[in-house]
Order: sequence, then C-alpha cells, then structure tokens
Amino acid sequence: MNISTFKAFRSRNYRLYFAGQSVSLIGTWMQKTAVSWVIYTLTHSTFMLGLTLFASQFPSFIFSLIGGVTSDRYSKFKVLLTTQVLSMVQAVLLALLIFFNHYEVWQILTLSVLLGIINAFDVPARQSLVYDMVEDKSDLPNALALNSSMVNLSRLIGPGIAGLVLETFGDDACFGINAVSFIAVIGSLLMMRLPKVEHKPHAGNAFADLKEGFTYIKQTPSIGFVLIMLALISLFVLPFSTLIPYYAKDVFHGTASTFGVIDSFIGLGAFSGAIFLASLKPGSNLKQILFINTLVFGTGLILFSHEGSYPLALLFVTIAGFGMMSQITISNTLIQTTVAYDMRGRVISFYAMAFFGMQPLGGLVIGAVSKWIGTTNTMLLEGVAALLIGALHWRYLHKEKLKEKQAPVLEATIAHAV
Repeated sequence: MNISTFKAFRSRNYRLYFAGQSVSLIGTWMQKTAVSWVIYTLTHSTFMLGLTLFASQFPSFIFSLIGGVTSDRYSKFKVLLTTQVLSMVQAVLLALLIFFNHYEVWQILTLSVLLGIINAFDVPARQSLVYDMVEDKSDLPNALALNSSMVNLSRLIGPGIAGLVLETFGDDACFGINAVSFIAVIGSLLMMRLPKVEHKPHAGNAFADLKEGFTYIKQTPSIGFVLIMLALISLFVLPFSTLIPYYAKDVFHGTASTFGVIDSFIGLGAFSGAIFLASLKPGSNLKQILFINTLVFGTGLILFSHEGSYPLALLFVTIAGFGMMSQITISNTLIQTTVAYDMRGRVISFYAMAFFGMQPLGGLVIGAVSKWIGTTNTMLLEGVAALLIGALHWRYLHKEKLKEKQAPVLEATIAHAV
C-alpha cells in the first residue's frame, strides 16, 4: 500500500462523501445483521432468510431502470439527497417498530420492500455522482475501489458491533444506531460544492430513454459481458451470505456475536480485496484479475462449506470475501470508465439490476435448495457455481486474445489487397 492508494482523497467533495458514507454504512450493516438475526430467531428458517433478502433487494430490480432514467434526467445530487432522507425515515420506522416490541415478520418484510424501492433510485444516482465528486478523472478507478473498501470496512466493523449490541443492549439499539447514522451522510452531501452540470433536454419519454440505454449496452459488448457475468454471480453465488446465520447457530453452536464475527471476517476479506484493487497500477488487466478472483471466491466457499473447525472456517470465509470483492468493484470500474457520461445513470441501473436484482431471486432459490439438500451442500454448490462462471470468463478472455492476434493479420491482408 502507498500514497497512490488514496489519491482520490485529493478531491474535497469525495473526502466528504467518503467520511459521511463510512459512518452511515456501519449503521446499515448493523441493521442488516440485526434483521437477519431477528428473522432467524423468530422463524428458524433459512428460507425466510432468503425471503428477507428477496424483500429488500427485488424491488431494486423492478424499479432500478426507472431510477437510472431519473438519475440521467434530473440532478443526481438532488436525487441522492432525497433517497438518503427517505432511507433515514425508513430506518426510524423500523427502529420504532422493534423498540415497542409489537412486530411480526411481515412488518419487517414490508419495510424491507420500502428500502428496496428507495435503493432503486439511490444506487444509480450515488454511483454516477462519484464521477462529479472526483476533480481529476484519472482518479475515478481509485475512487471506485476506495468506495468498495469503505463498504467492506463497514461490513467488517458493522456486524461485529451489531453482535455485541444485540447481546448487550438488544436488537432495538442496532436499528436506532442506523437511523442516527444517516445524519452523517446527509450532512456531508449538504457540505459539498459540486460543479454545475448542464443537463441535456430529453425530448422523448422515459420509455424511449430506457430503450436508448438498452441499445447502448447492446452495441457495447464489453459492458454487456460484464453485466452478464455479474448477474450470474449475483444469482448463484452471492446469496451465500443468507446461509451464514445457520452456520453461526447450528454448525458452530454460537450466538448473535458468532454471526457478527463470521460476517465481519467476510468483510475483512472483502476489505483486503478492495485495498488490493485500490493499489493496482494504472493499466492493470482488470478482466484477468476478475477471472482469477472468481476462482478464489469459489474455492473459499467450497472450503468453508463443510468445515467444522471454527478458526479454519473463518480463514476460508475470509478468502471467499477477498474473491467476492472483485465481482462488485471491477465490474463497476469497467462500466464507469468506459460508459458515456449522459448514459451513466441508465447503464448503472442495469448494473444495479444485475447486482441487486439477481441476488434476491438467488436468495429464494438458495433457501429452497438448502431445504432439499441441506445448507452445507448448498454452500458447496455455490462454490462450484463460481468456478463454472470463472470458466466462462476464461473462455471470453481467450476469445478476446484470439481477436487481438488476428486483428493485425486482417489489417495487413486488407492493406495488401488495396
């Protein structure tokens, strides 16, 4: 790690964003941990854990395209500020529900659906606004990698704190802390001085904008491939996290703290992966790194799946977290560094669909399969799925290399013919 690892911090707006989001995301991960623990304690069902993931993320799949169009049509800053305020309102409602101790599973699921709808508008605006926060655009890949390190540092810290808070103060404290944490990110947004952006008038309707975004992706195969790979990983592999409460409670016979520790070690691996990506030299072959880390992800899950030793399980889940990080960060970086500015919100909305939309569907599938073949075997299959997706990636990279080798020969043939 060197000073270039943090070069995006040269931009004041990005520093503010990073600080505010860091605080808020710790609260977010505390709430996610508490929701999973509350649901599993009430139901003792891995299927219900998958349903909870579905409720919180599938609305993002449904509304993310509309969110992308909104981000491209209107001020990304105003859209983001609005979604953060609404997220705070949702967190307050959930905290009050738990505090008064008169809640049922359907009420938690309903508020999770509300958050999913908000996130459909939040993600395209937040991800695309990073471009405006960074003064030197060559720092954009570094800023995106630091974003991922921020998310995963919060994942490292948040669940661990949540486990302690759950046992010491109760679940309502976790939800309350998350509600208060939104003050930091809203405050940081209000302190920013962003450059004025001229918005092009959109003569067509929203449907025409959606069609334009789809056509753009179709005509840019490199972006399309990244989105397909991310969708496959999100559907078949990333929902592994919904099974972690089972391992904490039934495999390692632990408590809420055990759940928090396992989740934190996933975050440790992911944070390490994000710092590794932030430290890469300009011009690094990101697609090659994505392929290798997909294999690392799958191998970590396979080793973790049937491991009975708690220390070794933590090691293997850390390896999985490291490999997992590339799926999110490199996919985002490849898209953000190649997409046209006026298409940014819409393309990122497709990214959100692939990432947030497939996970809840996968959560339902994984929850159902775990009932059929057992949770540990399901985790093993998810690891195998990652290896198979990695094989598809290798095939794509191999074809790209062949095209690169054939291009000079084809050009020479044409020139000779002329």
